[in-house]
Amino acid sequence: MIRRAAGGQLLVTIVALFGLCMLVHEAVAGDWVRFRGPNGSGVSPDDKAPPVHWSGTENLKWKVELPGPGSSSPVVVGNRVFVTCWTGYGLDQENPGDQSDLRRVLVCLDRKIGRTIWSKSVNPVLPEDRYGGMFTEHGYASHTPVSDGQRVYVFFGKTGALAFDAEGNQLWQTNVGKESGINGWGTASSPILYKDLMIVPATAESEALVALDKTTGKEVWRQEANGFSGTWGTPLLVDVDGQRQELVFAVPDEIWGFDPATGKLLWYCQSPASISVCASAIAHDGVVYFVGGRNGGSIAVRAGGKGDVTKTHVVWTGNSRARIGTPIYYEGRIYWFNGRIANCIDAQTGEEIYQARLSDTAAAGSADEDGSQRGAGGRGNGRRRGGGRGQDYSSPVVAGDQIYYVTRGGEAFVLASGPKFRQLAHNRLGGDGEDFSATPAISDGTLFIRSSNHLYCVAEPDN
Repeated sequence: MIRRAAGGQLLVTIVALFGLCMLVHEAVAGDWVRFRGPNGSGVSPDDKAPPVHWSGTENLKWKVELPGPGSSSPVVVGNRVFVTCWTGYGLDQENPGDQSDLRRVLVCLDRKIGRTIWSKSVNPVLPEDRYGGMFTEHGYASHTPVSDGQRVYVFFGKTGALAFDAEGNQLWQTNVGKESGINGWGTASSPILYKDLMIVPATAESEALVALDKTTGKEVWRQEANGFSGTWGTPLLVDVDGQRQELVFAVPDEIWGFDPATGKLLWYCQSPASISVCASAIAHDGVVYFVGGRNGGSIAVRAGGKGDVTKTHVVWTGNSRARIGTPIYYEGRIYWFNGRIANCIDAQTGEEIYQARLSDTAAAGSADEDGSQRGAGGRGNGRRRGGGRGQDYSSPVVAGDQIYYVTRGGEAFVLASGPKFRQLAHNRLGGDGEDFSATPAISDGTLFIRSSNHLYCVAEPDN
């Protein structure tokens, strides 16, 4: 009996170590480890693209029910997919329940078959934001996790930042603020990693960027400013001169550049005026791009400056308008979606390349060189009860020269990248009441789409 017990214990240890090795060893370049993938670019590093067409019966590898709703995106590390949800409170606007029953949940799934490997529940730090009004548009699980291949890091607003190991053991939990932000709209900015730091955009919780030691959770630096209020975007690391990185964050009326190691403000630039910023800045070759939302306006500014760089580093300004989602840079062009309108501008000049209406037909033709669309057809808005309230929230992603975009109602459009508008497909997922607010993840030709109810895995049958 003693020998069998010892053997059993050894087996458990080997299994646990094997699970850890799977997570560490397979954290490769093809993984999608944070919001919008590699460094927030939204572009898959793999040339292999997911399918163009899918449905509930075609190219749907698996579909799993999640413990609860959420607007956070899935992340992919090796053979595992991580996603956050909330349960217990705020599931019904008319009768939200008791806040003490609120739980945040981190779920780890097998990417091949969708099986839950582990699920960890986190108690709330109370009081929380009341479930009502605009808050119901996204809820209590809106921050996308981030991973370094060894651990998974999450941000749960007032409940703090947390780290988990490969087996779901909670390693630490750190409070970064308990405020509620302006207008009671809640919190949604996602954390990122820089070397040994977890950088948390606690914009609503403490009007601050907070850097934590990712091993211990201890606070390393904190940068507070009133300007963080009204910001729901995610920070970006920008390579400068091939020698260093700057931490760039778009806030209302300005773009800020920080030293990610210390939190020191390096430069700032005036940007399109707005009382709130939901989209994140994007960058390529040391140039930062931002397309404004509610008030419109767009800008390109070179990183690497000092102090006020409005008069020295601005490359161009424009009048382009986005909404909630973050645009994407790909091969010299910037793409985004404003409602059912696809937009494309030249990244070098900011000039419009095309603006075309998406269609609910499978393929929608193309646009003439002046941007006017032909063959675009229908105007169906795809809104469904509970699955398309307000504006679309997700951001486009790219793989294999194809652009993927999902509306809140579960419509998924696939476009060919390039200087002419060409819609390749219009797909649908989900049923009544499903809200598709999360940005999809892509890894090795597989598309992971998260709704308020399910996680969907879209891939060719042999992938």
